[in-house]
Amino acid sequence: MWHNTSSYCKKLNMVHWRTLLKSQNKSNILGWQVVRGLTSLYEDPIFPKDKQVVICGGGIMGAAVAYHLAALGLGPNTVILESGRIGEGATWQTSGLVGAFKPSFPQVKLAQDSIALYKDLEKKGLTTGWKQCGSLCLARTRDRMTVFRRMKAQAVCRDIECHLVTPSEVQELCPLLRVDDLIGGIWIPGDGVTDPYQTCLTLIDEARKKGVQIFEKCQITKVINENLSVSSVETTRGNIKCEHFVNCAGFWARNVGKLSDPQVKVPLHPVEHYYLHTKKFPNLHPMTPVIRDLDGFIYFRENNGRLVAGGFEPIAKPAYEDGTIPESIAGRILPEDWDHFHVLFEQMLHRIPSMGDVELVKLCNCPEAFSPDCKWIVGEAPEIRNYYIAAGMKTIGVSAAGGVGRATAELIVNGATPVDMYELDVSRFLGLHNNRKFLRDRVKEVPSMHYALQYPHLEFMTGRNLRMSPIYPKLKEAGAVFGQVMGYERPSWFQSDKDDDRDPIDESRQYKIAYTNTFGKPPWFDPVAQEYAACRETIGLSDYSSFTKIDLWSNGTEVVDLLQYLCSNDVDVPVGSIIHTGMQNHRGGYENDCSLARIAHNHYMMIAPTIQQTRCKHWINRHLPADGSVAVSDVTSAYTAICIMGPATKPLLAELTDTDLSPKNFPFFTFKELDVGLANGIRTMNLTHTGELGYVLYIPNEFALHVYTRLIEAGAKYGIKHAGYYATRALRVEKFYAFWGQDLDTFTTPLECGRAWRVKFNKDIEFIGRDALLKQREIGVKRRYVQLLLIDHDCDFDTWCWGNEPIYRNGKYCGMTTTTGYGFTFKSQVCLGFIQNIDDKGTLQQVTKDYVLSGDYEVDVAGIRYRAKCHLHSPNLPTKFPDKERDSYHATREQLTSR
Repeated sequence: MWHNTSSYCKKLNMVHWRTLLKSQNKSNILGWQVVRGLTSLYEDPIFPKDKQVVICGGGIMGAAVAYHLAALGLGPNTVILESGRIGEGATWQTSGLVGAFKPSFPQVKLAQDSIALYKDLEKKGLTTGWKQCGSLCLARTRDRMTVFRRMKAQAVCRDIECHLVTPSEVQELCPLLRVDDLIGGIWIPGDGVTDPYQTCLTLIDEARKKGVQIFEKCQITKVINENLSVSSVETTRGNIKCEHFVNCAGFWARNVGKLSDPQVKVPLHPVEHYYLHTKKFPNLHPMTPVIRDLDGFIYFRENNGRLVAGGFEPIAKPAYEDGTIPESIAGRILPEDWDHFHVLFEQMLHRIPSMGDVELVKLCNCPEAFSPDCKWIVGEAPEIRNYYIAAGMKTIGVSAAGGVGRATAELIVNGATPVDMYELDVSRFLGLHNNRKFLRDRVKEVPSMHYALQYPHLEFMTGRNLRMSPIYPKLKEAGAVFGQVMGYERPSWFQSDKDDDRDPIDESRQYKIAYTNTFGKPPWFDPVAQEYAACRETIGLSDYSSFTKIDLWSNGTEVVDLLQYLCSNDVDVPVGSIIHTGMQNHRGGYENDCSLARIAHNHYMMIAPTIQQTRCKHWINRHLPADGSVAVSDVTSAYTAICIMGPATKPLLAELTDTDLSPKNFPFFTFKELDVGLANGIRTMNLTHTGELGYVLYIPNEFALHVYTRLIEAGAKYGIKHAGYYATRALRVEKFYAFWGQDLDTFTTPLECGRAWRVKFNKDIEFIGRDALLKQREIGVKRRYVQLLLIDHDCDFDTWCWGNEPIYRNGKYCGMTTTTGYGFTFKSQVCLGFIQNIDDKGTLQQVTKDYVLSGDYEVDVAGIRYRAKCHLHSPNLPTKFPDKERDSYHATREQLTSR
């Protein structure tokens, strides 16, 4: 160890670097554990036989869930089971940084709840170690300052005080810093630090006072369910009957997920994570802010006159690759790796040069667990009801614990929470995400996402080529640049090699991965413009295979009854019809947004967004009749979906099928099973999901290459061109179509986004969310979905809209953008989003049509406000359809999209 450290210091030419203290052995770690108080905290009472809630894990997350359950009155009915000692998992070793700014509004709200909790505990005289020292984030590049300007703009809706600062102001806030290479920074005075271990003990003690029982050295061996609902837990100290189980096992959450049948997926994998501790640091003020040098991947914080420094290196090292995680602290402390740490170490010495004159105490290598998309994992498991997960907090458990703990407790007690956590919900994953080899590869790049520049449409480099449609090789030959969603390779755009002037990511790759790498005009603008034009003027061909596809059927009409209850639109339509509908929750919000094709009187095919594959199945399954009368089958992987769109699609398809495609025989928004080429059984839908004339062909996989080849060959004379996701996305944004997961979520109702006509109010049919929607219709909506076209925005030189930009009406903040894009027909930036009517007292008022149309609007794009024209109705764009088609198309589209 000393030889490696010494040689590395010589590499850095560190004249003043001191010798490391000899305190990095297991015996000293265990001694430190005792000093920290990680000994038995409680005299165990009699082990209970029955509890309402069992929490697995006594770290800060389990402690926070227990604290909030106790506050909601479930203290005496809650027990925490900890396999080791309270707080001895990742809690005792983390840096304790608590920041309010997070990548999305739900995460911001949860982090703010945590800060409020720690402040409240301190006011009550309870120790958490909370210190509001603020945080200072540094920018070395103009793109990083663009991120900070976007953060500053978003602060208006997130209630976060922050200030953009110059390099000289950075040095005033923290004189230790070198600033000659900085562009600027952002100062967030409300951020701070806390002691995670002490906070954990305080939460545990407060929960215990309200009746929560805690059992240390108690290992869970099995989680039992009856009819796919939690019923009891087996442990090394006995069995407990329970109604709810909460997996807060941190490192071990994935392994705990395996202790049930069916297994619960908790996709996590630990990586090595380093903390550097110094001795007393000269002139280090106790209120020195947390420093985040994001472009250097490092952070610093003051701790009792010392510095604690860490970071998130660009390529991380997976830990415990065999899946076995030691139970003891000593077993989990890994050897320091100075050769790996040097990437961060160099940056630390660069940013605080005086650090070279200070002795180190130790370099700790304390692994942390990360999810495959670098987001927290929360919510009810789709496999078993009343099985909740709160894990994957990726080194910032203390920042998340207060909010996530409260939200989890509210889900258990109330069945809902005021924070929409769909983007963090465990149902965003498929089984492939829980594959250990996949996780091992993916977590090499995940930790760097903490501090790396998050350009729009970010793509992972690892875990690729997992799910591919049969036509994938042909798309690759055609120049597809691939994005990935739910493990599916999906063309983002098409680009020939001669047009691809970027530096190759990996010469060994035989395929191209999508990239943007700018906040301005993207490098894919021109090829996407050509694909867009083909979809509007000739024929565009797009691979829709990643869409979620589910068949539902029954012997009788039970499937109709089920879907009438689940869906807000009337699904009892003639066989061959397609109906677009939401599946609402009891608030009236969207749990799913889908199209249903009625294949037969007792058979439907559902098409839903790709990201809904797990979530919508979970929603349907939990409402299935107990008698098994309705069958559900996920056929996503059984069909290749090809969409052809544009004015020449009908003559093209007519060449390949014997079926009459006239509007009288095959009108818009209907379904037929066609022969195409030499293939049969092609489920064909006369719609495109983009608003263009065309068809989506759901092809049994064995026929996919044949049908694709015939379409390309026959389409050549019509000017057929491949179109990727970015082109079809631009079509949808321009047509004012809402996206689930961006515009539509579990709190958004059909009335708020102009879809009241899709709700069967005039039918005396009970469906989930009906009462909430009737009430909202009576009192009026408090926000409204609009389309905004930017004026005087130069797409070649100005920063683009990428979502989450503040909207101003008559100079006053009124909402945020959700989905954005460039309108190639409008020749303007297009923003979709929601606006509100906030009075002078901050109270939400009804949003009427007059309110929407009477205002002057602006959109704040990274600190610059651009005037915008507001639309409340979907515009009719010019088309090149044949004359007889045009009237039929517009009549149908007016009916489908009128608001």
